[in-house]
Amino acid sequence: MIFVDFLGWIMKGCYSVVGNYGWAIILFTLVSKIILLPISIWVQKNSIKMVKMQPEINRLKAKYFGDKDTIAEEESKIYKKYKYNPLASLVPLIAQIALLLGVVEIVKNPSLYIGVENIDMNFFGFDLSWIASENGGMAIWIPVIAGLSALVLCVGQNIMNVLQAEQSKANKYGMLILSVGLSLYLGTFVTAGVALYWTASNLFAVVQQWLLNIFINPKKHVDYKALDESRKELKELQEINKNRKRTVEQIRKEKADYKRFFSIVNKHLVFYSESSGFYKYYKGMIEYILKNTNLTIHYITSDYNDQIFELAKTESKIKPYYIEEKKLITLMMKMDADVVVMTMPDINNFHIKRSYIRKDIEYIYVPHCIDSLNMTMRKSSTDHYDSVFATGKYQREEYEKTNEVYGLKDRKIIDWGYTLLDDMIRDYKKSKKPESKKKTIMIAPSWQKDNIIDLCLDKVLKALSGKSYDVIVRPHPQHVRHMRDAFEKMKEQYAGTNITIQTDFSSTDSVFNADLLITDWSSIGLEYAFTTEKPVISIDTPMKIMNPDYKKIDVDPINIWIRDIIGEVVKVKDVNKMGDVVEKMLKNPAKYQKQIAAIKKDSVYNLGKSAGIGAEYIIECVQNKIKERKKK
Repeated sequence: MIFVDFLGWIMKGCYSVVGNYGWAIILFTLVSKIILLPISIWVQKNSIKMVKMQPEINRLKAKYFGDKDTIAEEESKIYKKYKYNPLASLVPLIAQIALLLGVVEIVKNPSLYIGVENIDMNFFGFDLSWIASENGGMAIWIPVIAGLSALVLCVGQNIMNVLQAEQSKANKYGMLILSVGLSLYLGTFVTAGVALYWTASNLFAVVQQWLLNIFINPKKHVDYKALDESRKELKELQEINKNRKRTVEQIRKEKADYKRFFSIVNKHLVFYSESSGFYKYYKGMIEYILKNTNLTIHYITSDYNDQIFELAKTESKIKPYYIEEKKLITLMMKMDADVVVMTMPDINNFHIKRSYIRKDIEYIYVPHCIDSLNMTMRKSSTDHYDSVFATGKYQREEYEKTNEVYGLKDRKIIDWGYTLLDDMIRDYKKSKKPESKKKTIMIAPSWQKDNIIDLCLDKVLKALSGKSYDVIVRPHPQHVRHMRDAFEKMKEQYAGTNITIQTDFSSTDSVFNADLLITDWSSIGLEYAFTTEKPVISIDTPMKIMNPDYKKIDVDPINIWIRDIIGEVVKVKDVNKMGDVVEKMLKNPAKYQKQIAAIKKDSVYNLGKSAGIGAEYIIECVQNKIKERKKK
């Protein structure tokens, strides 16, 4: 072969320079690295190019997470933009393999290519014609040395190679094990001369990479900050549901429901619920729609045990689908419906996006609290909805100011009310009140950082212990989930006293039958006060702020100022006086009832009628979409 003859000619020249076969192989290896230097430079630049465009690729994968076809299509556009060809990376590999095969042929027949009879094969006590598997003895060091050189190369590449350094630990260690293992294996069956070439090639490669990084420094071309940020964004999506164990039945149901959802054409109305607990925010509106229209409601839930599946058994116009959050990403990207109703904020801000299939879908946001959305939710959390429901005039003021400040001219604000509150007031009026004349105090902390339980629960209970009323501590479900043992100990601690620790959340009767509520920044304070018209003590723990820019919207959050109207505010340092505050408030309930009734009327729209108001707007949106489509 011409190629082998050419390599033999180079080897002969190297031998004539050094006069020793071992040193000739090392010099030949160095010369081959110099000859292949243009390819090495090209590989270095190509690797930098790959890492340079990786932030765009990561964000692309995050944006279209789960949509493999779109990702592949968009990824090819990025490759074209950077003039990158993934197959081109095979060129240096092919060159290395061809070179190795040529060297094997030359080393097997040194006299033929070098032109010297009975060439001296001794090199530092090794015979370069030895084969470890055949000769044994000292020859056993041949594969060991080859393996060690491969180890040095892999460690060096993992640190210095711009592309290899960005690989996952699994890829790095996997390549290391493969390379070392392959070197050990091949070193056992090839001559010591070939192993010497392999060892020298690995060590020269480390030096070459170091030099390339000096003259073509990746840090001058790669935005490592953007790379790190994009990697974190993608990892967050990949971690969704990763540690959540699901049964085979759940996985099968999700797969079947996903397929069934897209098999249905002309879907007019879709509701999405994060869990079974969110149905209560839709309940009144869904019941109104079912009663007054022929619309089919497609109800997507991420809760396998959502109550909607039981409801659907007796209501044919409800079509429920179980779709977990990870699969939901793709489903929402491919959404094809006229109207989508959600309580989930931040659509389009993170992994859950508006549809890429239909740009004319009407997305409607339904709040699941009465308080300030501007302060208790992230910035721009509802900006990508077409319509937003307002529970009352103070939410409307926030929406209007947000539209003005951030230029959201087309976002519609609907004077809705709060269907859940209407349901709670109705149920409260129907409920049987306890016969006991003994007063009850309910303590219901939030789950946010530095809440009552974190800061002062023991002091509050000490101040209320031994009084003439009952005290019930009803922690947030997440508290019980993470601190179950602690609450079990508290039950034992307060057994036989006027204090009860409640960890069963199947009923809300205990909350609404209480004569006074103690909380911090939990939204239960407003719901309790507006349902029962009984007072609330707000312990002034650190404020719950999800949007650090909330002051940019020049509307005082209702969460802050309303606490002085629906009850009293007690500072954390004064909770030892809680008993006195409670006694004073229980003696004058009429004062607070009057204040609460007035502020409720002032701050909540359409009391008792919000279900119909919200449902009629949703129906109107569906009808408008149908008319628009007919015109086309």
